[in-house]
Amino acid sequence: MNTDNMIKVAVCGAHMSGLPLNPQLTTLGGTFVQATFTSPDYQLFKLNGFTPPRPGLLRVTENGSAIALEVWQLPMENYGKFVAGVPSPLGFGTLILADGSQVQGFLCEAYATHDAIDISHLGSWRSYLAQA
Repeated sequence: MNTDNMIKVAVCGAHMSGLPLNPQLTTLGGTFVQATFTSPDYQLFKLNGFTPPRPGLLRVTENGSAIALEVWQLPMENYGKFVAGVPSPLGFGTLILADGSQVQGFLCEAYATHDAIDISHLGSWRSYLAQA
């Protein structure tokens, strides 16, 4: 596959393989690239008010963890369609992966984490779902 017209997208919650929102990626031509982790500079929260449930990933300067995620690639022409459907307080920005590389991915506005449950110690959304 020619990756020149593709953009990598990191997902750490309901858009991961086998989870409820993954079809939003696959119907736009998304293909799985790899499973990996963020750098240890993030916190993961179970956000309130979402159906299906979703996490929020927040970059922090202290007390961070490496969070499991998946990297997908989307055709460039579909990236805007995907990002346009992301509801507040979620958004897109640049994530730093464990290997130091950077990729576009889901982030959360800090205000939404104030009344959310910090699940960073679990290391992943899948771990949270398994114990919920």
